[in-house]
Amino acid sequence: MANTNSYQKVVPEAKEALNKFKYEVASEVGVNLKQGYNGDLSSRDAGRIGGQMVRKLIQQAESQMK
Repeated sequence: MANTNSYQKVVPEAKEALNKFKYEVASEVGVNLKQGYNGDLSSRDAGRIGGQMVRKLIQQAESQMK
């Protein structure tokens, strides 16, 4: 039988670190996240958090390449 979950975590330990990073970035951009469910969060705020996370991760990767 085929595995229905085709996504495999490359580094499972990174989940907690990324979750912590998400809360740090949210506080930087002025979005109040609560622990657990944040279904009332607007798409705009979620995008601000995700976009800022990507920017920071790219900056970090570029600085390590120098």
